[in-house]
Amino acid sequence: MMEFTEAYKAKGPCCFSPNARYLAVSVDYRLVIRDVVSLKVVQLFSCVDKISYIEWALDSEYILCGLFKKPMIQAWSLTQPEWTCKIDEGPAGISYARWSPDSRHILTTSDFQLRLTVWSLVNTACVHVQWPKHASKGVSFTKDGKFAAICTRKDCKDYVNLLSCHTWEIMGIFAVDTLDLADIEWSPDDSAIVVWDSSLDYKVLIYSPDGRCLFKYQAYESGLGVKTIAWSPCGQFLAVGSYDQMIRIFNHLTWKIFAEFTHLSSVRGPCSAAVFKEVDEPLQFDMSGLCMSDEFIKGDSDNPPEGPVRIRYKVMELPISLPFQKPPADKPNPKQGIGYPL
Repeated sequence: MMEFTEAYKAKGPCCFSPNARYLAVSVDYRLVIRDVVSLKVVQLFSCVDKISYIEWALDSEYILCGLFKKPMIQAWSLTQPEWTCKIDEGPAGISYARWSPDSRHILTTSDFQLRLTVWSLVNTACVHVQWPKHASKGVSFTKDGKFAAICTRKDCKDYVNLLSCHTWEIMGIFAVDTLDLADIEWSPDDSAIVVWDSSLDYKVLIYSPDGRCLFKYQAYESGLGVKTIAWSPCGQFLAVGSYDQMIRIFNHLTWKIFAEFTHLSSVRGPCSAAVFKEVDEPLQFDMSGLCMSDEFIKGDSDNPPEGPVRIRYKVMELPISLPFQKPPADKPNPKQGIGYPL
C-alpha cells in the first residue's frame, strides 16, 4: 500500500538535494528547505522576486535560485543561514545558471549568449568566456571535476574551449567540424569528447582533449539526424539515437558500430521481448469514502474512466502493432526517433 503525507503549499520548482536529505520547494519568492524524513522546515529563505529555477550544489550545502524576471541569481547556504550571495549581470541579463563540480563556483549565461561568467563564492572573482553557443547546453565537466569543455561560436564557426576548473584559465581552444553544434559530452573516463550537429545535419565527432579528431560518423544525408547521445557508465560504448528510428552503439577502441537496434512499428514472434500495455482501472470506494475496496469495476482502456484509477500492466500476445501517429509536417521537433527525454 502506498502512503501519502499531508499536502504542502508549492508554487514553483522543487527538487531533492544530491544527498537525498533535503527537499527544496519554492513558493513564489520564498524557498522552503524541508527534511525528507520528517518534512519539517529546516531553513526558510526569502528572495527578492519570484523563483523561476532552483539547483542544488553537488555537496548539498548550497542552493541557487534563478530569478530570471529580475534577472538575478541568489544563492544560500544551509550550514550558514546568514550567508547569502547575489549575482546581477545588469543589462546583459541572465538566461541560465549552473553549479560547478566543486560547489564553490556558479556559471551564468547572459541573454543572447553574449558571455558565460564563472563566479567564485570563495574570493568573489569572476571569469568571462565570450560567445557561448547555448544557454543551458554546451557545457560539460570531466568526471573528476578538474576540467570543463565549453562550446562557443564566433564568425559562424563552432569551437570547444577547455578550461581548468581550478584557475578557470583557458587551457586550449580548437574548432570542430559542425555546421550548428547541438551539444557536447565528456566520456566517463575523461579520455574523449563527443560533439554532434543539430538535427538538420547528421554528424557525430569524437575529439581528444588536445583537439585531434578521433572519429567522424554520418549515417545518412538529407534527413533529420541525431536526436540524443549517451555514453555507457564504463565509457566503453557510445549510443547514438537518431530520427530514423535506429540506435547505433559504437566501441570506444575502434569507433566501429558494435550493434544496431531498430524501433519497429510492430513486434512479431518468435521474439524474446515482452510487450506490456498500460491499463487504467477505476477504483471503488466504500460508503465512508475513506478506504478502497478490493473490488474493481471493469473499464475500457481505450476510454479511460473518470475519477480515481489504478494503473496495471497487461502482457500482450504477439504479433502486435505499436501505436504510431505520423508527426505533422508543419511543426518542428517531431515526436519520432530514439531520444531521451521524449
